[in-house]
Amino acid sequence: MSVEIESSHEGRVETWWLNRPEARNAVSLDMWRAVADNADRVRADRKIRVVVVRGRGGHFSAGADIAQLGRSLASDAEGGHYRATNARAERALSSLPLPTVAAIEGFCIGGGVQLALSCDLRVATSSSRFAITPAKLGIAYPAAALQRLVAAVGPSHASELLLTADMIDAPRAHAIGLVNRLHDDLDSAVDELVTTLLSRSAFTQAATKSIIDALLNEVDIAERGREWERRSLEVADFAEGAQAFAEKRDPSFRERPPID
Repeated sequence: MSVEIESSHEGRVETWWLNRPEARNAVSLDMWRAVADNADRVRADRKIRVVVVRGRGGHFSAGADIAQLGRSLASDAEGGHYRATNARAERALSSLPLPTVAAIEGFCIGGGVQLALSCDLRVATSSSRFAITPAKLGIAYPAAALQRLVAAVGPSHASELLLTADMIDAPRAHAIGLVNRLHDDLDSAVDELVTTLLSRSAFTQAATKSIIDALLNEVDIAERGREWERRSLEVADFAEGAQAFAEKRDPSFRERPPID
């Protein structure tokens, strides 16, 4: 499948390695399937608290496998199979009820940006390069990915990236909001962020992701918010957070609560 899984932090963190270094981790159809399948597995495993997505060989991803994309669309009059697989992977990753981090170095192009945008947070080295290139291929960028891009960088920057297909450097990506953090020591930056995420409430993280998703998809956020407020009274995180505050100590949040 060309996606390797590593576990750390007592099994609470998974790192998914895109593993086609000879192709700069161009995302194949099997890799899109693997992302979706792994997301479905993680969703059911409450011990896992954070997922990190990275690329082997010094690059995050040079994009979708264009040769395979062309063959897939040509063999399917409407391109439904490839696009459905791609959309399932994107949705499965973006809707996980736990924090997800894209750790980016080297190229992050096209489908690689789509994958990175499906994660909640993006950490990159200052030498990373970004581009969204469907205008060089004559195809439409997936609507859900475009929606997330606009939410991250605004319509003006999204338009520039898509209409020109120009490459931008990491400082520019950071300045427009495509990247959350820049750090030349990617391993240390990711570990620091993961450690912080593990120390916070899994319930609050899941609620935050759910409500942001409602905002992006124009769901009734008031009703969504009331539902999460009700749930907060039924899980252990609030009791632990309140007790830790009273005792002037850091809270100890561990396993994700049963909230799916």
